[in-house]
Amino acid sequence: MTYTAWILLTASLVGLSCGIIGVFLILRKMAMMADAISHTVLLGIVLAYIITRELSGTHMLVGAILAGLVTALLVQWLHTQGVQQDASIGVVFTTLFAIGVILIATSVGNAHLDVQHTLMGEITFVPWDKITLPIVGDVPKATALLALVLCIVLFFIIVFYKEWKITSFDPALAASLGIPVVLMHYLFMSLVSITTVASFDAVGAIMVVAMLITPAAAAYLWTDKLIHMLLISGTIGVLSAVGGYYIAAWIDTSISGSMAFATGIAFIISFIFSPKHGIISKYIRPAQIIKG
Repeated sequence: MTYTAWILLTASLVGLSCGIIGVFLILRKMAMMADAISHTVLLGIVLAYIITRELSGTHMLVGAILAGLVTALLVQWLHTQGVQQDASIGVVFTTLFAIGVILIATSVGNAHLDVQHTLMGEITFVPWDKITLPIVGDVPKATALLALVLCIVLFFIIVFYKEWKITSFDPALAASLGIPVVLMHYLFMSLVSITTVASFDAVGAIMVVAMLITPAAAAYLWTDKLIHMLLISGTIGVLSAVGGYYIAAWIDTSISGSMAFATGIAFIISFIFSPKHGIISKYIRPAQIIKG
C-alpha cells in the first residue's frame, strides 16, 4: 500500500471504532467522558514512561488503559457522593490531565513526549513505524493496533448487544432483569479506554474526542434504531477521516484537525437535513399540518 493509503486506512479505523463506541456514549449521556478519558490517558502514558524509561511497548498501553479506568472510577465515586456527574468529570479530568502535564515538564526530560503531540497527534509518521505480521507482511504498528481494537470492540458489542441496548436505554429495567449493570458499565469504560489509547498516539486527543462524539451525535439525528445508528455513525467516522485528509492536503494544514473539522461538517449537514430532527423538516412539518 502507498504512504497515503496507510494514513487513510489508519484514520478510517479510528473513525469506525470511535464512531461505534460513541453511539453508546451518546445514549448513556456520557459524551464528556470521552473528553475526560482522552486527556487523562496522558497521565498513564507519562507514568509508564517514568517507570520503564521507554516510549513504546505494551506498558504504555497498559498505563493508559489503567488511567482511563481510574478516571471512570473516580467520576463514578464522586457522583455517588452527591457531586453532579458533569462536575465530577470536569474535576477529575482537569486534575489528572494537569498532573500529566506537570510530570512531562518536570520528570520526562528530553523524551519526545509533549502536550502538542498529545493534543494533535502526528498521523503522518504512522506509515514509517512498521511491524511484520504473518501473511500480511509489513504493517504500520498503529494500524495493526487499531485493527485489533476494532475487532475487540465489535466482538463485545455483538456478543453483549442485548445487554448494551437495555443498559443504555433503561438501566433500572436491566437491573430488574438480572443484568450486571455495574459490570457492564466498567466493561464499557474499558472499551472506551482501549479505543481512546489506540487512537491517541496517531491522531491526538482532539480527533479522538471529535470521532467519539460528533459522528454518533449526527447519527442520532437520522434514526431511532440502535443498529442503524451504529452503522451511520461508523460510516460518518470513516467518511470524515477520508474527507478530512483531502481537506488538509488541499489547504496544507493539520490532518487530524481537518478530520475533526470534517466531523463537524457532517453534524451540521445532519442537523439541517435529517428527516426527523433536522431544521428543514421541523419547518416543513408544521406547514403540512396547517395545509391538512
